[in-house]
Amino acid sequence: MKQLRPNKKSIQGSKGHRSRVPARAELLQKELTEVVRHRTAISEVLRVIASSPHDWQPIFDTIIQSATRLCRATYGNLRLAEAPGFRMVAEVSYPSSVAERWRQPIFNIPHGPLAHMAARKSPLHIPDLAVERDYLKIPAVADLLKLGRIRTMLIVPMLMSKATVIGAITVSKTRVQPFTKKEIEMVTDFAAQATIALEATRRERQLRELQTALAHVNRVTTMGQLAASIAHELKQPLAAMMINGNTSLRWLAKDPPELDEVRQSVELMIKDGNRAAAVIERIHGLVKKSAPRTDAVDINDAIREVISLIHNEATKDSVVIKTQLTKNMAHIRGDRVQLQQVILNLIVNAIEAMNNVSQGSRELDISTTKETNSEHVMVAVRDTGRGLKPENLNRIFEPFYTTKSDGMGMGLSICRYIIEEHGGRLWATGKDGGTVFQFTIPLESAD
Repeated sequence: MKQLRPNKKSIQGSKGHRSRVPARAELLQKELTEVVRHRTAISEVLRVIASSPHDWQPIFDTIIQSATRLCRATYGNLRLAEAPGFRMVAEVSYPSSVAERWRQPIFNIPHGPLAHMAARKSPLHIPDLAVERDYLKIPAVADLLKLGRIRTMLIVPMLMSKATVIGAITVSKTRVQPFTKKEIEMVTDFAAQATIALEATRRERQLRELQTALAHVNRVTTMGQLAASIAHELKQPLAAMMINGNTSLRWLAKDPPELDEVRQSVELMIKDGNRAAAVIERIHGLVKKSAPRTDAVDINDAIREVISLIHNEATKDSVVIKTQLTKNMAHIRGDRVQLQQVILNLIVNAIEAMNNVSQGSRELDISTTKETNSEHVMVAVRDTGRGLKPENLNRIFEPFYTTKSDGMGMGLSICRYIIEEHGGRLWATGKDGGTVFQFTIPLESAD
């Protein structure tokens, strides 16, 4: 029987196939590693945005650090486009020898690499800076080569809507090692996604600023509605000061002057002056426009201050205000003015809700309690008005939705936003002959 022998060519082909398999696997593994590094870089940026949405610097630092690491560059910097040019906001290992020139607040070279990148709106790759004679005529660029020893450079635009350059990511190497097509694509894609993240953060900040402005307008409007009550609150101590002043003059006119009586009258004048000043200070605190603060707040004191401003308005409408404020309540942490705005809005709404009640008592109950099995304080404002229909209980917190004929529908929406920003929640429930508005706020941590 003839023995079959394998064909020599088939053996060689088989060996060639086997040798290509590991190479292909290695290439796939390399590509997978690059994808993972790219996704990790994006995840780092998103994580920083989530942890510090109001602080730009950590976001800028993470973007340029990730971009530099992605393509294994030596140096990196991130610049934002402004009217006169580009402003550096973050850098990685930038050479100190050229720092003074390149760390200028605003950098603008009409015919430099950054300008060309901005004009093209596409990545600018310089494989070897040493042969770029036109660029080397620019002293600042020449310093990069001479002092910083930078040879290879890549500038990638941060584009909004493919039309507007809002910034630039620059990565460079101190050796002649051109960036690969894959690296350029990777940094370009990373820049695009980082731009989206930055724009989302910017828009969120704009929204917060708008909400703060609306909250301020709402406070001023509410205080305007209470003008008569405030005027009455101020009129009492001012009238008392005048009476005590005239009394002091009469005691001084006696022969001999009754100095003890004068002293007592002056002390009463000072007391009334302090009382009027306290009212004005509370009003000023509520209507002034300022950035939100985070302080330790005694919620019971905050409520009492609001009641003192609203008391005469409530009396005028025959509303009796009752309070049940839990004693020795731990402080909460937040913005006192914003929280007082919420309380003021809820009280004013409650008084207005009872204006249409012709029969029965008009009682406004305000209480504070510590939630069971929770480190939160709960504030409740109860009225004895007609109550809200079940379908309105959730809709009343929607912007521009109102049950009032002359309302704008922003008050409760702003209140819910403020409470949620403080880590709490605000809701309404109906009850027989009235409505209860409640909100929770976390208590201040013991440490």
